[in-house]
Amino acid sequence: MSEQPQISRAEIEDFLYMEAALLDEWRLDEWLGLLTDDASYLVPPNDAPDGDHHDTLFIVADDIHRVKARVKRLKSRNAHAENPKSRTRRMISNVRIRSVVDDVASVTANFVIYRFRRHEQIREYVGRYEYKLRVCGGDIKIAERKAILDAEQLAGLGSVSIIL
Repeated sequence: MSEQPQISRAEIEDFLYMEAALLDEWRLDEWLGLLTDDASYLVPPNDAPDGDHHDTLFIVADDIHRVKARVKRLKSRNAHAENPKSRTRRMISNVRIRSVVDDVASVTANFVIYRFRRHEQIREYVGRYEYKLRVCGGDIKIAERKAILDAEQLAGLGSVSIIL
Protein backbone atom coordinates (compact mmCIF):
# COMPACT_ATOMS: atom_id res chain seq x y z
CA MET A 1 0.00 0.00 0.00
CA SER A 2 1.34 3.43 -0.95
CA GLU A 3 1.61 6.34 1.42
CA GLN A 4 0.82 9.93 0.52
CA PRO A 5 3.74 11.63 -1.25
CA GLN A 6 6.01 13.64 1.03
CA ILE A 7 6.68 15.90 -1.94
CA SER A 8 4.31 17.25 -4.52
CA ARG A 9 4.32 16.68 -8.26
CA ALA A 10 5.19 20.38 -8.68
CA GLU A 11 8.28 19.92 -6.48
CA ILE A 12 9.28 16.85 -8.47
CA GLU A 13 8.73 18.72 -11.76
CA ASP A 14 10.93 21.58 -10.53
CA PHE A 15 13.59 19.06 -9.54
CA LEU A 16 13.50 17.34 -12.96
CA TYR A 17 13.65 20.70 -14.77
CA MET A 18 16.67 21.68 -12.68
CA GLU A 19 18.33 18.34 -13.44
CA ALA A 20 17.72 18.90 -17.17
CA ALA A 21 19.25 22.37 -16.97
CA LEU A 22 22.36 21.05 -15.18
CA LEU A 23 22.87 18.42 -17.89
CA ASP A 24 22.23 20.89 -20.74
CA GLU A 25 24.72 23.33 -19.21
CA TRP A 26 27.33 20.57 -18.66
CA ARG A 27 27.32 21.26 -14.91
CA LEU A 28 28.06 17.60 -14.34
CA ASP A 29 29.59 17.90 -10.87
CA GLU A 30 26.44 19.64 -9.65
CA TRP A 31 24.37 16.92 -11.35
CA LEU A 32 26.35 14.28 -9.44
CA GLY A 33 25.28 16.06 -6.26
CA LEU A 34 21.69 15.12 -7.06
CA LEU A 35 22.47 11.39 -6.81
CA THR A 36 22.35 9.19 -3.72
CA ASP A 37 25.47 7.30 -2.63
CA ASP A 38 23.98 4.10 -4.04
CA ALA A 39 22.46 5.56 -7.22
CA SER A 40 22.27 3.79 -10.56
CA TYR A 41 21.93 5.11 -14.12
CA LEU A 42 20.37 2.75 -16.66
CA VAL A 43 19.65 2.81 -20.38
CA PRO A 44 18.03 -0.47 -21.44
CA PRO A 45 18.28 -1.89 -24.95
CA ASN A 46 15.55 -1.09 -27.46
CA ASP A 47 14.49 -4.73 -27.74
CA ALA A 48 14.10 -5.21 -23.97
CA PRO A 49 13.06 -1.84 -22.49
CA ASP A 50 11.62 -3.57 -19.42
CA GLY A 51 14.58 -5.92 -19.03
CA ASP A 52 16.61 -6.32 -15.86
CA HIS A 53 20.20 -5.06 -16.08
CA HIS A 54 21.34 -8.06 -14.02
CA ASP A 55 20.56 -10.51 -16.83
CA THR A 56 20.14 -8.33 -19.94
CA LEU A 57 22.85 -6.45 -21.83
CA PHE A 58 22.02 -2.76 -21.29
CA ILE A 59 23.36 0.19 -23.28
CA VAL A 60 24.30 1.71 -19.91
CA ALA A 61 24.11 0.01 -16.50
CA ASP A 62 26.18 2.16 -14.15
CA ASP A 63 26.37 2.11 -10.39
CA ILE A 64 27.43 5.31 -8.60
CA HIS A 65 31.15 4.56 -9.08
CA ARG A 66 30.75 4.13 -12.84
CA VAL A 67 28.56 7.24 -13.04
CA LYS A 68 31.32 9.26 -11.36
CA ALA A 69 33.89 7.75 -13.75
CA ARG A 70 31.62 8.59 -16.71
CA VAL A 71 31.38 12.22 -15.58
CA LYS A 72 35.15 12.42 -15.05
CA ARG A 73 35.74 11.08 -18.56
CA LEU A 74 33.14 13.40 -20.14
CA LYS A 75 34.85 16.39 -18.52
CA SER A 76 38.30 15.38 -19.77
CA ARG A 77 39.84 16.13 -23.15
CA ASN A 78 40.05 12.35 -23.68
CA ALA A 79 36.31 12.09 -24.32
CA HIS A 80 36.80 12.42 -28.07
CA ALA A 81 33.10 11.93 -28.81
CA GLU A 82 32.41 15.03 -26.67
CA ASN A 83 35.35 17.24 -27.58
CA PRO A 84 34.06 19.81 -28.27
CA LYS A 85 31.03 19.18 -26.08
CA SER A 86 27.64 18.58 -27.64
CA ARG A 87 25.01 21.22 -27.07
CA THR A 88 21.78 19.70 -25.81
CA ARG A 89 18.30 20.91 -25.01
CA ARG A 90 15.97 18.73 -22.95
CA MET A 91 12.20 18.88 -22.81
CA ILE A 92 10.54 17.12 -19.88
CA SER A 93 6.79 16.48 -19.77
CA ASN A 94 4.02 14.24 -18.42
CA VAL A 95 5.59 13.94 -14.97
CA ARG A 96 3.69 11.42 -12.86
CA ILE A 97 4.16 10.04 -9.38
CA ARG A 98 3.45 6.32 -9.81
CA SER A 99 3.84 5.31 -6.17
CA VAL A 100 5.45 6.32 -2.90
CA VAL A 101 6.73 3.71 -0.47
CA ASP A 102 8.50 4.94 2.64
CA ASP A 103 10.85 7.70 1.41
CA VAL A 104 11.06 6.57 -2.24
CA ALA A 105 8.85 7.98 -4.98
CA SER A 106 8.58 6.09 -8.27
CA VAL A 107 8.23 8.79 -10.92
CA THR A 108 7.89 8.68 -14.71
CA ALA A 109 8.35 11.51 -17.20
CA ASN A 110 8.63 11.80 -20.95
CA PHE A 111 11.66 13.43 -22.54
CA VAL A 112 12.97 14.77 -25.81
CA ILE A 113 16.66 15.61 -26.00
CA TYR A 114 17.98 17.54 -28.97
CA ARG A 115 21.73 17.12 -29.49
CA PHE A 116 23.73 19.52 -31.62
CA ARG A 117 27.28 18.85 -32.81
CA ARG A 118 29.36 20.71 -35.35
CA HIS A 119 29.20 19.14 -38.83
CA GLU A 120 26.48 16.65 -37.79
CA GLN A 121 22.75 16.51 -38.22
CA ILE A 122 20.58 17.30 -35.21
CA ARG A 123 19.94 14.15 -33.16
CA GLU A 124 16.66 13.62 -31.33
CA TYR A 125 16.43 11.22 -28.41
CA VAL A 126 12.83 10.55 -27.40
CA GLY A 127 11.63 8.36 -24.58
CA ARG A 128 10.61 8.17 -20.97
CA TYR A 129 12.41 8.35 -17.68
CA GLU A 130 11.69 6.08 -14.76
CA TYR A 131 13.06 7.47 -11.53
CA LYS A 132 13.35 6.27 -7.97
CA LEU A 133 13.56 9.53 -6.05
CA ARG A 134 14.45 9.49 -2.37
CA VAL A 135 13.88 12.26 0.13
CA CYS A 136 17.12 12.69 2.09
CA GLY A 137 17.17 15.32 4.81
CA GLY A 138 14.43 17.26 3.06
CA ASP A 139 16.19 17.17 -0.33
CA ILE A 140 15.14 15.13 -3.34
CA LYS A 141 17.87 12.76 -4.54
CA ILE A 142 18.04 10.33 -7.46
CA ALA A 143 18.41 6.73 -6.33
CA GLU A 144 17.76 5.28 -9.79
CA ARG A 145 17.46 6.92 -13.20
CA LYS A 146 16.40 4.85 -16.19
CA ALA A 147 16.22 6.44 -19.66
CA ILE A 148 14.11 4.27 -21.98
CA LEU A 149 14.52 5.26 -25.62
CA ASP A 150 11.61 4.98 -28.05
CA ALA A 151 13.87 4.65 -31.11
CA GLU A 152 13.51 1.38 -33.01
CA GLN A 153 17.25 1.36 -33.70
CA LEU A 154 20.16 3.34 -32.36
CA ALA A 155 22.25 3.51 -35.55
CA GLY A 156 20.60 6.73 -36.69
CA LEU A 157 21.21 8.38 -33.32
CA GLY A 158 24.98 8.05 -33.46
CA SER A 159 27.02 7.48 -30.34
CA VAL A 160 25.20 7.97 -27.06
CA SER A 161 28.11 9.66 -25.32
CA ILE A 162 25.99 12.23 -23.47
CA ILE A 163 24.09 11.50 -20.29
CA LEU A 164 20.58 10.90 -21.56
